[in-house]
Formats: sequence, structure tokens, C-alpha cells
Amino acid sequence: MDLELRLLRHFVAVAEELHFSRAAARLFVAQQAVSRDVRKLEDRVGTPLLDRTSRRVELTPTGRQLLVRARQLLALHDETVLELRGEGRSLLVDVVGQRLTPALVLAAARDRAEGYEFFARYHGGLDASLPLLESRRLDVTFGRWHGVTTEPVQGLEHQLIRYERISVLLPEHHPLAAHDEVPLAALRRTEACWHCGDHASGQWEQAMLQLFADTDTPPAPPRPNVRGIDELAYHIQQWDQPILTISSQPDVPGAVVRPLVQPVAVYPWSMIWRKHLHHPGLAALRTAAAQFGAEAGWLELPDDAWLPTPEAGLLRN
Repeated sequence: MDLELRLLRHFVAVAEELHFSRAAARLFVAQQAVSRDVRKLEDRVGTPLLDRTSRRVELTPTGRQLLVRARQLLALHDETVLELRGEGRSLLVDVVGQRLTPALVLAAARDRAEGYEFFARYHGGLDASLPLLESRRLDVTFGRWHGVTTEPVQGLEHQLIRYERISVLLPEHHPLAAHDEVPLAALRRTEACWHCGDHASGQWEQAMLQLFADTDTPPAPPRPNVRGIDELAYHIQQWDQPILTISSQPDVPGAVVRPLVQPVAVYPWSMIWRKHLHHPGLAALRTAAAQFGAEAGWLELPDDAWLPTPEAGLLRN
């Protein structure tokens, strides 16, 4: 059985779009050609890959299984062609949000790896970016590795790059904004928000709920996630409420960032990539993170540091 690459490419487009017309437009071919190739692929594998109705297209269990492998095969094919042509491949990096810790590392790596092109992505959490790594649609990502709650993804490597101090974003007229540091106990009367900002993810949420529980601090009721500086600036004035964030949080108009103390809460960042990824850009990213760690003390922990579980236990061991 020969699974032609063209058939796989057309199947992947339909599987990702779940719409034949959009898939055809994306591939710059006629819709009839896409439909014909998907049917031909189904004949080859001997089972339906898509459930089609007049209103929707859905993957069958076999279709979901094939989609993972098809993405990998196509990515490996395209990468091989570029290597044979002697073309330097670009590196796709998920930096979570603008000007956060991963973005700082990427900016420094770009200075180190001249002649290679980096492209930043903003997927906002490992739940979204790890499947992209597995399917070779992403090369490097950042996040809290030990906070991953989904099925473990095989074939990845990771490197702890920073213990970043957790801080609080405050309206500039808020009483706590007058302090250089904010004791965590001061938030017990304010119901601090924990799910806003570009850094917010499932791994961040897990850590913040642990922090609230460990320090008897009541969290604010859940609200929709707010991303982007303009949206943060608007909502922090509307809510007049502290928002837990990280020290690399970019400036927000009308707000200030203050580090938390008593305890000094920290958030662990890791860099994550596929095993056997040999690219000068990856080496530049790892070197940049190591240099930041040495110069700015990214991996140093104060005596009263708070870490989420399981990182706290791993550190003790």
C-alpha cells in the first residue's frame, strides 16, 4: 500500500479545516480534486477517514490516528527537501507572549544565530503547543514542564531556564501600589485575579490555585481570560482588582507591577524541544537562556521561596 504524499497533504488540509472548500482554497486546487484524493486515500487504507454530512465534516477514529502520522511524514518530507537543497530551515518558536521571559531568550538568540530565521508564535500554554511539537509544526516552546496534565508526549527534551518571581499587577491608584513589595497576606482582602495576561495557561492556573490554597488566600471568581496590553489596561481599570502576573510582565498603562513577598513565590519556566532537533537556532536559544541565568540569577532561589508541586518536592530531592 502506497500512501502518496499528495493524498496525505490533501487529507491533512481537510482534517485541519474540517471543510472541503476551505481546504481546497488553502491548497490552491479545485475542491473536486481534494474530494477525489481523500476518497482515493480512504480506498487505500480500506476504511473511512472522515464522516461527511451536508452540514459538517468530522474525523473518524482512524482519521484521527492517521492525522498524527500524516503530519509527521509531511514535515519530515519537507524538511528533507530543504536540507537536500542546502536551504537553512527556519525555527518556529512559541514564546507565549510579547516581551515575556521566552521572548527575551528568543531576542538574544537571534543576535547569536545570524543567517538563520526565527519565527515567533503565541500559543499561550503547553496544552496547545505540545501537540504541535509532536506533529513537527513547532520546533521549540516554553512553559511549566512539570505542570503538564495531558497525556505525556514522547520524544521531547526540556531544560529549566528560570525561576521567575510572581508579582501582582495593580491599578496605579490602588492602596497596595504605594508599596515596593506586596506581602501575599495583603491579598486576602482583595480576591486577586489569577487568569489574565498572556502568560496565563493551564499550568499557570494549576500553580496559582496551589499558591492560594497553601497561603489561605481566597481567589477571585473566575472571569474570561484577558490577553494583550490594551485589554489588560481596560479591564484592570474596570475591575479595580489586583491581577497575579510575573516579573517580566510588560508595562500596562494605568497599572504598576509589584513583586510578591512573604513568601517569595516563583514560577518555573522550561524550554522544550523535540529530541534529535539539530539546528543552530536551538543551540543559540539554550546558550542565551544559560547566559541570562548566569548574569541575572534566573536559577537562584531565595531562602523563603515558594514553588508549586511537584517542583518543590523535586527540588528537595
